Amino acid sequence: MLVNSWLVYLFLYFPENKLEYIPAVLELTGAVALCIIVFYFIRRSSKKQQAAEQEKKVLDKKKQELPRH
Repeated sequence: MLVNSWLVYLFLYFPENKLEYIPAVLELTGAVALCIIVFYFIRRSSKKQQAAEQEKKVLDKKKQELPRH
């Protein structure tokens, strides 16, 4: 247990100058914004594909219902 806690503290760094947090906050904000944008486009694309599949099903069903001569 002592070794595990020592390893954790080895990688922790809390700067005295709090201005050093600014780049990390900006980077995190940018990454979160990018994730939200990508998620939005994936959902939008998925809805378009779903609408196209539904439209195809409806058209296929209408074609089957037409009387054949």
